[in-house]
Amino acid sequence: MRIGIILLVMFLLDIYIYQVVRYMSAGQTDWVKWIWRGSFWLSSAIALVLVYFMLQGYAEKWPKNVLTYTRTFLFIFYFSKLFFTVFILIDDLRRLGTKAYQLIAGTEPFMPSRSKFLTNAALVIGFLPFTSLLYGMIRNPYRYKIFSTKINMPENKLGNQSLKIVQISDIHAGSFTFTEPVKLAIEMINDLKPDLVFFTGDLVNNKAEEMIPFIEIFKQIKSKYGVYSTLGNHDYGDYATWANAEEKQQNLQQLKDIHRMLGWDLLMNENRILEIGGKKIAIIGVENYSALPRFPKLGDLGKAYKGTEGADIKLLLTHDPSHWEFQVTTEYKDIDLTFSGHTHGFQFGIEIPGYFSWSPSQYVYKQWAGIYQNEDQYLYVNRGLGFLGYPGRVGILPEITSIELDTAI
Repeated sequence: MRIGIILLVMFLLDIYIYQVVRYMSAGQTDWVKWIWRGSFWLSSAIALVLVYFMLQGYAEKWPKNVLTYTRTFLFIFYFSKLFFTVFILIDDLRRLGTKAYQLIAGTEPFMPSRSKFLTNAALVIGFLPFTSLLYGMIRNPYRYKIFSTKINMPENKLGNQSLKIVQISDIHAGSFTFTEPVKLAIEMINDLKPDLVFFTGDLVNNKAEEMIPFIEIFKQIKSKYGVYSTLGNHDYGDYATWANAEEKQQNLQQLKDIHRMLGWDLLMNENRILEIGGKKIAIIGVENYSALPRFPKLGDLGKAYKGTEGADIKLLLTHDPSHWEFQVTTEYKDIDLTFSGHTHGFQFGIEIPGYFSWSPSQYVYKQWAGIYQNEDQYLYVNRGLGFLGYPGRVGILPEITSIELDTAI
């Protein structure tokens, strides 16, 4: 019944749009009309059959990449149709209003012609999301970009030295459709010759096993003073179905073991004190902690912070950037720099460095990408290395962050 209703709604949407296809092809020769109208119904029929297979669960046996890209193409196809429909609906309401006015005014009733402007606008509006989302899926999922930032620290904190930190976040290994392109990210990280590498959570989508094909790739990351990591909301298996609580706990343990196999030091509400150039650098890592009620508050910053009081510089790894204003800037004002991820920059937006940035993510998170400052405290929000749901990015590229801490002059 549910599947039938969904397919019926989609079919009715196609019938509604077809009226415009008929209108636009009306003045053409018969064979052009046949191509226009036949192509429309052929593509719609294929889409409806694919949706039926998806809803019935038959597609679950398909190869992962085929399933992923089929789902995404169907989403793009019907998402674009909805944009198209909005403008056509506006035109139909205009026509209906004009007809109603003619009837009330007592003049001879007629149906005004369809607006060419609104019809053309509908085509453009429908075409834009289709082409941009398709381009973002084909071109951008592995188009890694290095975002570089320099932060000046007081001399008494850093001394006469600099420190290069590379951050990655939100790998979401279960979403990767290919293995080879991921190696480029590792090469880019190592070419930066980092002193420290931080990973700020969401190694997988749901299950630890998703990371297994990529262990040998990510264990190649090199850092002078080590790689440090923490967990994100997806790492706990909360979005998967488990036979029992024990099975879910085993998955979490497997994920922790994978961090060790990678050679990463996983910080579970704890810290590490490094002595670099005669200065004590505290690396603090908490479990996922969000100010938003729909995400868990498992992090214990008080526990993680304990023992770092005498450190010259304190660096915090926390997956969710909402944690920064919720607790860090109010209760722990001596934490110099916080590293977060989680938002992905919504994988969609517009960024013109130094001039303009916009993403739907900003309507949920005040700090959603890049560097932020509150007095002497800083937050950096990484845009994510991988992707989730939509296997691509539009305007917000996958990020490798390079932050240089230097002495203020």
